[in-house]
Amino acid sequence: MSDKYLIFGATGSIGSNLSRLLKTSGYDIHIVGRNNDELSTLSDQLGCSSTVADVLEDGFVDKVKADVDNIKGIAYCVGSIDLKPIRMVTEQDFNKCMKLNLYSAVEVIKGFQESLKKNKGSLVLFSTVAAQRGFTNHSIIASTKAAVEGLTVSLAAEFAPNIRVNCIAPSLTKSKIAQPMLKNTAVAEGIAKAHPLKRLGEGIDSASLAKFLITEESSWVTGQIIAVDGGRSKLS
Repeated sequence: MSDKYLIFGATGSIGSNLSRLLKTSGYDIHIVGRNNDELSTLSDQLGCSSTVADVLEDGFVDKVKADVDNIKGIAYCVGSIDLKPIRMVTEQDFNKCMKLNLYSAVEVIKGFQESLKKNKGSLVLFSTVAAQRGFTNHSIIASTKAAVEGLTVSLAAEFAPNIRVNCIAPSLTKSKIAQPMLKNTAVAEGIAKAHPLKRLGEGIDSASLAKFLITEESSWVTGQIIAVDGGRSKLS
C-alpha cells in the first residue's frame, strides 16, 4: 500500500502497538518519538522511517516535515498522567500539560493539513476517561483532555468532507507513564476491579481502534469520541 501514516508517541504502549498493527497490515508508516534509542529499535524492528523529535520543543513539526510530508493519516498518541490536588496545581502545570496534549497536536494538524486534505486523510487524537468521569486529583489532565475532545468535534466539522477527525478516550492502560501508579500491586488490582471488565487496559486495546479510525476501514466515521475503558465511563 502506498498510503503513509504518521504516528507521534510511537514508542509508547499505544503508539508502538499501533505502529506494529499498521505495518503488519501492509501500510507504510513514519514514526516519531523523543527517545532516540527506543525509536531506533522500533524503527529497525518494523523496517520503517522515523524522526527523533520532542513535541515540547519549538520547531518539532518542521523537523518531522523534513523527513516526511505526504501523508494519509496522523495518530497523535502522546499523553501524560498529571495527578495533583488542586491546591498544589500551578499555572506551569497546566501550561506544560496543555502544550504536550493540545497545543502541539494543533501544530501537527496545521503543519500537515494540506497533505491530509489532498489525500482525504484521517486524524486520531487521544483523550481520557477522566475528561467525562470525575476522579480525584485529575484536574490538570481532565481539563486538558476535555479540550482535546472539543478540538476533535470542532475540527471534524471544519474539515469535513476532506479530513476525518476522531478521538479515543482510554481508561488506565499499562504503559511507561502509568508505571508509577501500577508499581504497587494492591493499587493496580484495586483500579482493575473498578472496571466492569475487571482488568486494566493494554496498549493493543486502544491501538486496535486507532488502526480502524486512521484507515479507510472507518471511512464513514468522523467527529466521534470513543471510549476504550472496560466500561468505566458508563457502567461503574
